[in-house]
Amino acid sequence: MNNSSPSGLSKIGEFGIISRIAAGVVTHAGVVTGIGDDAAVTTPAVGMQLLTSTDMLLEDVHFRCIWHDPYRLGRKSLAVSISDIAAMGGIPRWALLSLAIPANLTLDFVEEFIRGFLAIAAENHVSLIGGDTCSSRSGLAVSVTIMGEQFPELIVRRSGALPDNDIWVTGTLGDAALGLMLVEREYFKGATGAIARLLDPTPRVSSALALSEAGLVTAMVDISDGVLADYGHIAEQSGVGGSIRISDLPLSADFISVTAHLPAIPYQLALTGGEDYELCFTAHRTNREKIVSCMKKCGVAVTRIGIVTNFSGVKVVNPDGTQFKVEKEGFNHFT
Repeated sequence: MNNSSPSGLSKIGEFGIISRIAAGVVTHAGVVTGIGDDAAVTTPAVGMQLLTSTDMLLEDVHFRCIWHDPYRLGRKSLAVSISDIAAMGGIPRWALLSLAIPANLTLDFVEEFIRGFLAIAAENHVSLIGGDTCSSRSGLAVSVTIMGEQFPELIVRRSGALPDNDIWVTGTLGDAALGLMLVEREYFKGATGAIARLLDPTPRVSSALALSEAGLVTAMVDISDGVLADYGHIAEQSGVGGSIRISDLPLSADFISVTAHLPAIPYQLALTGGEDYELCFTAHRTNREKIVSCMKKCGVAVTRIGIVTNFSGVKVVNPDGTQFKVEKEGFNHFT
């Protein structure tokens, strides 16, 4: 069979695809019945609550196959969902995967996608327990539902931020947005780090769990639409505001090097660029040293970028105290 031909999928059919997916699945804790029955059966750990999230990735909306190879697309499809569970201090456990596959897609592509999906699932001890496949007339569509668990007292929501809390972020900001800008311009030289952040993000599971279990944070969100928009979700849910210091935004060496000749772009990308999948969280000032120590043990950089305020709205300030003009607040599918 020629797996690189679009006819390869039609020859094995829907159940052939499912069988190939099932063959690579490794089950982890809590799976009673996985792929193969009408529904999966799982058992959460005693005393824990269930967390559930779902994401869609659509061709030519979230990704383009011309520069997103199938292996890393498979990884990213699950990574973005794992990040949602992590952002609430949860432990990712089980995933459902549904694929709408266009007729021109090859079996090789699908198999590499599944290999990437199952690789990051194994890295995070997530079991693929079911899903669906169908044909598509308008490009590849990926839908992932993920479930996690956590003790009720350790679940971190967006609604707990308090005035005078610090605003923190892990890692660096704007890399994925820079990567997107570069691949759209077909410029790949010297920007491999930024492009890798776009194509193969790393969910901050261990960092989020460490912060949650230590009781160090008051609210948390993952950065999928840009730190300004995502902190804005915390502010809205908590009934507070925020002040973000432009000079404290953490930027990678790769980011600084590539954008050195574009003085107006770096801060805009760092504030409003999506898909970094870092954590943005708030915490009491008394926890500063503990947070730095905790993240150091996780091998993750962490930076204070602002303060929670009691006035509504989120502003960005320059070093001289003047307000930084933001061109847009963050990614929105409908604007």
